[in-house]
Amino acid sequence: MASKPTTSSKATKAAAGKSAAKKSTSKKMAPRKAAPKKTASRKRTPKQAALKKSTSSKRTTPKTQSTPKTKSARISKAELDARQGVIATALKMSVTGLSPGRSGNVSCRWNDGMLITPSGMPYEQIKSADIVFVDGNGQVGPRAKKPSSEWRFHLSAYKARPDMNAVVHTHSLHAVVLACAHKPIPAFHYMVALAGGDHIPLIPYAPFGTEKLADYVAVGISQIDACLMANHGQIALGKSLEQALELAQEIEIMAQQYVKVLTLGLPRLLRRREMQDVLERIKTYGQHAQKT
Repeated sequence: MASKPTTSSKATKAAAGKSAAKKSTSKKMAPRKAAPKKTASRKRTPKQAALKKSTSSKRTTPKTQSTPKTKSARISKAELDARQGVIATALKMSVTGLSPGRSGNVSCRWNDGMLITPSGMPYEQIKSADIVFVDGNGQVGPRAKKPSSEWRFHLSAYKARPDMNAVVHTHSLHAVVLACAHKPIPAFHYMVALAGGDHIPLIPYAPFGTEKLADYVAVGISQIDACLMANHGQIALGKSLEQALELAQEIEIMAQQYVKVLTLGLPRLLRRREMQDVLERIKTYGQHAQKT
């Protein structure tokens, strides 16, 4: 027959039960105490979330904006050489007296348009970045300098003469003298043929920088590489900047000679057939003779 538990054993069992209950209760309560802390660390107020989003976008914005700026600012070596060539030609034109002060302008064909000297800048102060690209429609970039006031007739010259790549416009002394007297340069000397014709024509007067003047230039140089501009100056074209400048120098020399001849009276001009013979001979003259 089993014996009944004593009072002391009952007390012991009761104490053990209470202890186990406390341990069980503490285990269950522990996650409840830690939970609020974890939840508080994850939650953000709407203001905090907006601030973080704003900070994140500010960090990434300069990277996306700086990349296109760097690309658009790049200039190829070929374009840099062309810009420096325009500056060198303009400087030589100025220091040799072909165009005193800030007068005259120089350009070269580039892509669908041209690179041209800026308006009103002393040639010795012009840097490569100052040379202005004017596209085929007469448009320039938003940050570009103002192009020469004569950009219209430069552009019209390139359109009229796709075989030419450079334009030099000067106010050389004797060319201006004849232009103001409305006198073209006739075949008084066979070197007139250097411009590709039997005389150096004179185009009518129109105000500088106008479409009308550009139209006159297009007609004047359509069949010849140089012409005088009434009450203005001269313009010379070339396949390169060097050739255009050299022709402008030759035109000034011939203008000076013709003015001096006129002080003695009217010159005896070469006949048309004589000039045609010279034109044929020039095709095979020099190291850069035209191939036939």
